[in-house]
Amino acid sequence: MLYELSQLLDINLFGYISVRAGIAFFIAFALTILVIPKYLSWALAKNANQPISKYVPAHEGKRHTPTMGGAVFITATLIAALLTVDLGNLYIWGGLITLVGFGLVGFKDDLGKVMAGDNLEGLTPKGKMFLQAVIAVLATGVLLYTGFPTEFYVPFLKTPLFDLGYAAIPFWILVFLATTNAVNLTDGLDGLATVPSIIALVTLGLITYITGHAIFSQYLLVPNIKGVGEVTILAVALSGGLLGFLWYNCYPAEIFMGDTGSLAIGGFIAYLAILGKSEVLLILIGLIFVIET
Repeated sequence: MLYELSQLLDINLFGYISVRAGIAFFIAFALTILVIPKYLSWALAKNANQPISKYVPAHEGKRHTPTMGGAVFITATLIAALLTVDLGNLYIWGGLITLVGFGLVGFKDDLGKVMAGDNLEGLTPKGKMFLQAVIAVLATGVLLYTGFPTEFYVPFLKTPLFDLGYAAIPFWILVFLATTNAVNLTDGLDGLATVPSIIALVTLGLITYITGHAIFSQYLLVPNIKGVGEVTILAVALSGGLLGFLWYNCYPAEIFMGDTGSLAIGGFIAYLAILGKSEVLLILIGLIFVIET
């Protein structure tokens, strides 16, 4: 909306990605902070609580803590993004497909567990992996449709190591699946994934912004890919939503994000890494996820 408004009324201020990213951050942050108390009341009334595995009796005290909080900050992120991004940018749609798609997979898994009251219920491992692969294929399809370059870069080299060609398709899908499940495995009852996710989103969001900036990318010797910088707004909005969520998720946690949040975050982190040609750097940026996995 703001981008279209800037074009219609010739307001240059809203044309800047940095300005719209800042606005998106505060919208997502404020919405999450304001909505979570209402969600907590609803979740407690409906017994939408975190099921505890019988194999982890030490976590029994967390049984009545609401889960699926990821639905709140994802919704806040979407509202913030739709108000600030350029919806004519196809990379934005790839990001939205990734965020919503993986979030829905997690939501279906969480819902099954909550309704059964058993942490072992929900989607089967094969079923979850299949649905994740479907979303990864869709996001990869968007990248291919945009003509996204398939060159493979490594840190500190200004030229690509080689061109993946059609091998980029399985490679990108692998990045999606590996990152999504790494974040999912890292997320524990104490919200272990929240802070590392914010760090990863901010770092990769900055790299994506630089990659999409004609001058900064040339100065810093990184590949310049026109249009990808717009996705920075989505990354910053998600960071804002997560920061608001952290207020209620830090120890002792009042709410958990569930697979709804962790799968969505992991998928979007993977998308950012691919856009910024930072797949190798992702191992370092997401080191905590790698270690926990």
